[in-house]
Amino acid sequence: MQVQTIFKAGNSDVVALPKELGFKKGDKVIVEKAAENEVLVKRVTSRKTKATASRTEFDRWLKVFIDENGEILDELAQR
Repeated sequence: MQVQTIFKAGNSDVVALPKELGFKKGDKVIVEKAAENEVLVKRVTSRKTKATASRTEFDRWLKVFIDENGEILDELAQR
């Protein structure tokens, strides 16, 4: 594990990815919040339409929502 420093590039905050991770200049990646204080970076391996990417993001959000609120939703469903 390497400790990296976030720096400014234009209007963005940037962190460099260590070469050992195998990413290279020009690679397309998806960056998303995985959990509190965690970020997930995934290489894009296929051409996805914007709708497909949005659907995938929604599915992830829904899973987290149900995991966090499942008991409450079950209770409401029984009323």
